[in-house]
Amino acid sequence: MLASILIITLLLAAANGANDNIKGAATLFGSGVANYRTAITLATLATAAGGLASIYVAHGLLVAFSGKGIVPQDIATSIPFLGSVGLAAAVTVGIATRLGMPISTTHALLGGLSGAGFAAVASNVHLDIAFKEMLLPLLFSPVIALVLALAVVPLVRRIRTRTANAKACACIDVPATAVGETLAATRATLTFGTMDQPACAPAAGRQAIAVDSARFADHVHLASAAAVSFARGLNDTPKIAALSAATGMLGASSATTLAVIAMAVGGYLAARRVADTMAFRITRMDVGQGLGANLVTSLLVIGASRFGMPVSTTHVASGALFGVAASGHGGHRAVIRNVVLAWLLTLPVAAVCAYLIYLLLTR
Repeated sequence: MLASILIITLLLAAANGANDNIKGAATLFGSGVANYRTAITLATLATAAGGLASIYVAHGLLVAFSGKGIVPQDIATSIPFLGSVGLAAAVTVGIATRLGMPISTTHALLGGLSGAGFAAVASNVHLDIAFKEMLLPLLFSPVIALVLALAVVPLVRRIRTRTANAKACACIDVPATAVGETLAATRATLTFGTMDQPACAPAAGRQAIAVDSARFADHVHLASAAAVSFARGLNDTPKIAALSAATGMLGASSATTLAVIAMAVGGYLAARRVADTMAFRITRMDVGQGLGANLVTSLLVIGASRFGMPVSTTHVASGALFGVAASGHGGHRAVIRNVVLAWLLTLPVAAVCAYLIYLLLTR
């Protein structure tokens, strides 16, 4: 029976990878900076790195999603409870992935914990703990992401547009030394501009270092996508690994490592439907908008992971994309409505599934 929990955990991890791995790099794909295969490869590698790093810096999330405190200890570590939570979450995320809907594995797990908890000990489920420590950060994170995106995305896009066809430069002016004046007494000045500006025009004693602004922005975008994916691995892996770690069959490190492998496989093989939704169907975006959205997402998710707050990478990344839609091109309202509806249904669907599965397993 313990082996079945491990199998369910790996299935959930694979479903999570298929639904979530591309989210950090969807803006690369959507803005044309990278093709799908490059984007998913970068996202998968960075997610795996974040998952392994979570062993050392995100232990609080593993404890939070073990069920301890929500239900009595003997229930939280029982096979029927853990199996119901994991299987319900895996089914919910798997269906959403098939439909191309980006949903929150965190919400699916929270729904599973609630449903299985009510089936096991209806009178002794502490949902107040779940609400205070888990649900509130999940609810507020997309709103915060949207607001930050409204502020950051236009700024990044403006900078990107102004330097799109120019080479930025840093120019060092070293004045000629007068007779009897030492080199140390001269004062060099540093100015910034673009190569078509007088500040960077060739002159005696002037050295200019030119940088291709468009290529630099693309590299920053790639780095920001890797940061988002790293943050996602950091935030999501311990939540999934908590299922198998709670049985005592595996230590936290081993459970996390296996979850990382399954997430990587699932994401690399089955993320295309969700990728199309995140990259193209929610909103159109250019490089500056994609970069701004990723900077907002990475900041929020990495910060939340460090303090053990279970924000949903899906909600943060999608909230940032909603901010892109509101600040620029406008979004596809029907798709946004369906995505939000999928978010609202995730928790109750997972809760009902977990409730029914627990009853079946304990008959």
